[in-house]
Amino acid sequence: MAPSDPDFRTLVVAESIRLFGENGYESTTVEQIAAAAGISRRTFFRQFRAKEDVIFADHESLLAQVDDLLAATGSDPSEAVCAAAELVFGHFSGDRNLAFRRLQVVSEVPALRDRELVTTYRYQRAFEEFLRRRLPEADRVHIVTYVAAVTGAHNYLLRRMIRGDSDATLARLRTELTRIRLALGVSGAVSSGPSAELSSGRTTKTEDDPVVTVVTYPAGTSPEEITRHLAEQLGRRTAGQTRRQSRTIEDDPDGLTWHRVP
Repeated sequence: MAPSDPDFRTLVVAESIRLFGENGYESTTVEQIAAAAGISRRTFFRQFRAKEDVIFADHESLLAQVDDLLAATGSDPSEAVCAAAELVFGHFSGDRNLAFRRLQVVSEVPALRDRELVTTYRYQRAFEEFLRRRLPEADRVHIVTYVAAVTGAHNYLLRRMIRGDSDATLARLRTELTRIRLALGVSGAVSSGPSAELSSGRTTKTEDDPVVTVVTYPAGTSPEEITRHLAEQLGRRTAGQTRRQSRTIEDDPDGLTWHRVP
């Protein structure tokens, strides 16, 4: 198999993860990985800088697919971000066993956990940069908020899927992303709320525009609960938007804390 073959990196990733799982990350050498993948040591280093790179090597081609999808998007850039998140989820759900074995290896090696965080952030950055290019007049806060919600729901369900949760499916992800779009006021051609401009391009601010709300919540809170509370709180603000809120922090009875920034 030639290094230019799209399946080449997938093969090397699979063999490296197998060896890391069998022998341990530190005990596995580049020579062993190269031999298992049927390539020379020289070919390995032409494709990968070091052995810590190989375990995430398939992300390079996946990020390229994400970029292609975003570049080909039509009239709704916020919907394209959701489609890209679904693409990533579908990639890993296509070989859950490999994804699970990778998660096991990464969880045992601090250096790989750090690398995973960096790799994950590349998707979030790609989404943010895409929205800033397509919507140069949009409020940066709205872009960051929207992308954080999308990637947060995606990453949560992705990990649940990898660990075998039968409810963490692509269909469930689509449902949660739809709820996020509705909760934040991003719903295609009909948009309202703090992130409406992500679909409509509205940037004019008025006295009645919603304030920025930062939410913190207990670890383990499901995307469904977060979305429900977001919708409830946004509904309360809509109902009372004729008067200014005097409090900056509101404790929700279910444990969520809402920090209102005027």
